Amino acid sequence: MRALGIIYLTSAILANAQVLLSTTGAGGAIRILNTDQAIFEAGENRQDLPCSVISIKPILGFDLRFHSGYEVSVPLRELAGPENMLTMLFRVTSLDPAAQPVYFIHRLKVPSIEEDAKGDAYFQGGFDLGEGRYKVEWLMRDRAERVCSSSWEIESALGVKDKQVALAIGQGVIQASEREQFKDEPPVQRVADEPPLNVKVLINFAPQNARSATLQPLDTSALTAILRNISRDPRIGRFTIVAFNLQEHRVVYRQDNAEKIDFPALGQALESISPGTVDLKRLGEKNGETEFLTRLIKEEVASTDNADAVVFAGPKALLEESVPAESLRQIGELGYPVFYMNYNLYPQAVPWNDAIGKAVKLLKGYEYTISKPRDLWFAVTEMVSRIVKTKQGRRSGTSSSE
Repeated sequence: MRALGIIYLTSAILANAQVLLSTTGAGGAIRILNTDQAIFEAGENRQDLPCSVISIKPILGFDLRFHSGYEVSVPLRELAGPENMLTMLFRVTSLDPAAQPVYFIHRLKVPSIEEDAKGDAYFQGGFDLGEGRYKVEWLMRDRAERVCSSSWEIESALGVKDKQVALAIGQGVIQASEREQFKDEPPVQRVADEPPLNVKVLINFAPQNARSATLQPLDTSALTAILRNISRDPRIGRFTIVAFNLQEHRVVYRQDNAEKIDFPALGQALESISPGTVDLKRLGEKNGETEFLTRLIKEEVASTDNADAVVFAGPKALLEESVPAESLRQIGELGYPVFYMNYNLYPQAVPWNDAIGKAVKLLKGYEYTISKPRDLWFAVTEMVSRIVKTKQGRRSGTSSSE
């Protein structure tokens, strides 16, 4: 019964995500129960409903937002009996700068649990933050109006090495955690005094662990964050996206010469990837991944028209055979720079060059290792600066030859 209870509650939380409470009524006030408000104002920790609450320290994600939250455990014996409903209400208040609190509510349906159930039920909640200090006041009540409450303070701050990083969320800002990885990107105000840059991105959507049977959310969120950071640069105005999966030897999604990246369409296309499934046809192909990568580079790099740069992105592609140097020499001299954003969470464990990195080196390109959020920010910043300088150099060369 113990395992059943934990699994059931964990599943329920996915279907009943917390909701950011909006202002309603006169004066834009939040409507909450007087008893809940009294608990917040009293500032006391209550254990009418025994539970253990652990705060989650704010962590900077690849999306350049701080992520924080809480983990809760409740003894199953406290939830024994017929179906129940747990209501979690919490508010987060910015202390630096001081501001009005932001409220969240989360309702969780609990199945009937036997009286002699052993163990604990676990669940969690989260929210996003900008830099600053915050106070979190949290409570949970069941249908019998038993309450568990707690409060704590947290601080989200960039490290000394990260001070230049421009976050995607302002100081003191509190927002609901974004659960949809492939949500459309808000419009970007592009530069008006220069022609927009045109980039082609070839991104390998594959697991960080090549032996993994699934494409993990951690992997897709980091790879999507690379695309989002590129798309947010105001100097880039045209995008060609080629999403592929090296293990399956195929291009999964393509978008040509667009003004913005269609993230919802990309996310839908990625649902077809099955890393743990091996096509019988591919089993008979010797060095099939290398052959696919070679064709992809030759077709996409050599045939790029009006591009200002080609960018490869993805986890390390550790293949038995590298892309033949002769095949890359056939591409000839490129009039634009080539880059590789290598998403590698454990660079010390996997320090050697991979097939894509070797190919980019032969194309006289630049490689960036993306292990931390700051790596991504610095890589995009430097990459775009190189593209701009190269484009200006081409213009100067053209003008001097006229």
